[in-house]
Amino acid sequence: MEQISSGRRETIADGLLGIAEFSHAHWFFGNLYEAIVKVPHRVAASEASPELPRSPFGAGSPGRYYAPIAPLNAPVAVAAVVAGWKHSNTRGWLIVAAVGSATGAAATAYLLRSINPRLFFSPHPLSEMRRKPLLARWYRIHAIRLTASAIALVAIHRARTIRLTSRG
Repeated sequence: MEQISSGRRETIADGLLGIAEFSHAHWFFGNLYEAIVKVPHRVAASEASPELPRSPFGAGSPGRYYAPIAPLNAPVAVAAVVAGWKHSNTRGWLIVAAVGSATGAAATAYLLRSINPRLFFSPHPLSEMRRKPLLARWYRIHAIRLTASAIALVAIHRARTIRLTSRG
């Protein structure tokens, strides 16, 4: 009975790591794209109209691309730690992944609650004087989020690689 339970645990851990790697790659590369093409500058400066309302899922907003997958990031990373805890050769990588994921989630929560509503979703774009400091803060927090998502992605990939190569 223990053998079946152990095999099922391995399958679950492998599946969770696969999902975590995919979701963190999606998150990292989406965040990188946002920074490179300066999506916040474009969205913050856009005018609202009846056809293009300023909303988290409106035209130009990356919210609609993140919404289906992003909520999985931290929970799946934590679940992978729990499922893979018995493997001491990946435990450290899994902990790093969970911490990176949680840090990125916290940075995202801060942006979503404190910066994004004022910067992106007011009825009218802010004046340059009010927009500039908010954009600067957004990019600083985004750098933390981008770094955290990169660390989580690398750690998840490393844990997955170790698990796959240890099986033969």
